[in-house]
Amino acid sequence: MAFQVSPGVNVSEVDLTNVVPRVASTAGAFAGAFQWGPIEERVLIDSELALVDRFGKPDDDTAVDFLTASSFLAYGNALHVARVANSSALNSTSNGTGILIKNEEHYDETVSSTLDTNWVAKYPGTLGDSLKVSMVDDLGNTDAYAVATYHSTSLFADLFQSVPGTSDYVSARNGSGDELHIVVIDEDGAWTGTAGTVLEKFEGVSKASDAKSADGTNNYYKNVINNQSQYIWFGAHTDSVNTATWGTASQGTTYANLDAVESDSLSGAANGNQDVNKVAANGGYNLFASPEDVDVSLLIAGAANSTVVGSIIDLAVARKDALAIFSPERADVVNNAGSEATDIKAFKDSVNRDTSYAVMDSGWKLMFDKYNDTFRYVPLNGDVAGTIVRTDLTRDAWFSPAGFNRGNILNLVRLAYNPAKADRDVLYNAGINPVVTFPGQGTVLFGDKTLQSKPSAFDRINVRRLFIVLEKAISTASKFLLFEFNDEFTRAQFRNLVEPFLREVQGRRGITDFAVVCDGTNNTAEVIDANEFVGDIFIKPNRSINFIQLNFVAVRSGVEFSEVTGVV
Repeated sequence: MAFQVSPGVNVSEVDLTNVVPRVASTAGAFAGAFQWGPIEERVLIDSELALVDRFGKPDDDTAVDFLTASSFLAYGNALHVARVANSSALNSTSNGTGILIKNEEHYDETVSSTLDTNWVAKYPGTLGDSLKVSMVDDLGNTDAYAVATYHSTSLFADLFQSVPGTSDYVSARNGSGDELHIVVIDEDGAWTGTAGTVLEKFEGVSKASDAKSADGTNNYYKNVINNQSQYIWFGAHTDSVNTATWGTASQGTTYANLDAVESDSLSGAANGNQDVNKVAANGGYNLFASPEDVDVSLLIAGAANSTVVGSIIDLAVARKDALAIFSPERADVVNNAGSEATDIKAFKDSVNRDTSYAVMDSGWKLMFDKYNDTFRYVPLNGDVAGTIVRTDLTRDAWFSPAGFNRGNILNLVRLAYNPAKADRDVLYNAGINPVVTFPGQGTVLFGDKTLQSKPSAFDRINVRRLFIVLEKAISTASKFLLFEFNDEFTRAQFRNLVEPFLREVQGRRGITDFAVVCDGTNNTAEVIDANEFVGDIFIKPNRSINFIQLNFVAVRSGVEFSEVTGVV
């Protein structure tokens, strides 16, 4: 406390109730090609329905990536998705000249001030070519009957309660004619399957840039569209009206009218989904490179070649709090009878990574694509990551995700390659985890190795995951010791913080024993003078059972079991 100059009572508090926090361990990360949605932006998705809503249904070019993501979401509800596309991707526009707007930040900071078209599709992709935007005001009619009669013959009659006129905001300023009705239509049926379906409607938005709704929110039509529409951006004021008066609601402003219902069919889009770069400098998996920016635990590779897989693994190694999960290439397991094990191992060797932060499975599954009424092969890494999530949710991160209790694979018709025992021996010896269908027992992840070749505790998924959780949780708690004194009080505080947490993990079968050393033996004068702090945490991890030996011994009827077992 501060020194007091005169007599008095000073009250202060010291909070010594800090604990090691729970940390997230089930969030996945995936980068892939989709028909819709922002490019080079992370989006948190919690279900397959949300995946469709944000990134569109799959087509032939995007189905493998979409179904990999949806496979993971069958097990968990936290997947950070980044859409990637090549340089040919374009958004649809009113004038038919496509333009690339990657995401909201790109629109706000780079594109919005340069647009010369009425409307732009929200995201790149040919789905935007099915959009139509229609807008109407009172069309200059002053006779209420004439206005009502006109609108009864238009699209707007069934959608809105009244004809657009003058908002309360503008009326209070002695102005008139500011209201607009706007609708976004699925003109060709690409979104809904039914041409002409109304996707969105905006009633009574204003031509006045400073207009407010009754709840105090901005009601200027440009801002309403940009903030609320899931399908379009505002481009520029329409060419068919005198837009000079479409601005601030100054006293007595009369807003110019449209000449007729104005409709714009958007066109000029391109998907950009061929040969996408999933590890682009500013997009793809690089969006998940920093643990300070995004908290993820599983980097799901999808259908990736060895170069991409290597880059994803490098990200996981650099983060040190996530696993990279990958599968062999499609050609290694689909229609490759007799050569699967050899080619899978060759792919693993081409990745050329030796680390406990990566996990490889043995193949692809055939699953039903309900959006296109067909069957497709999909890599299993989304499912393997899903079994890890299931393990976290039903037990703890330090339990193995493999086997019949937690390793069951969902939503498959069959495996592209079902490795027999001889092939499983080859694969597992190379650090590749077989996914196997056992008749009558289901399809399961049947291995829990990491890509580390050195025999140690860290060549198992459950041990690597255990240490990720321990390191992440304890380091998070330790941040609150920064800028404190390195004295016995702080060191005792650290021990009292960590030891109860480790005892809890021990009680939940994650470790068999532990020791925490944080005293003068490892915080020497030299360490203290260097403004450093050292805590040594020794862990004995629990191991998963990989091999079971059952010995059945037949004995004669007159033999006592104690004679042959030595157990009384």
